Amino acid sequence: MDPEKQRRIASKGGKAAHAKGRAHEWTVEEAREAGRKGGSASHRQAQTPTSQPESEAAPDENSFTQHSASDATH
Repeated sequence: MDPEKQRRIASKGGKAAHAKGRAHEWTVEEAREAGRKGGSASHRQAQTPTSQPESEAAPDENSFTQHSASDATH
């Protein structure tokens, strides 16, 4: 879909939600907190150690682990 067309459709949805009183309107405090969380999340990778021993490394959410048939019974 054309990005401009998508933006127009989304804009109509936002205007309709505001007209019905169902849209969330950010307070200054909420916006500040959301910005703080987003900033820390986007910089989190730079703050983690780059080398960890294999036994201490956290499992990657995208990793795939194969299990044998005997694992399924436990």
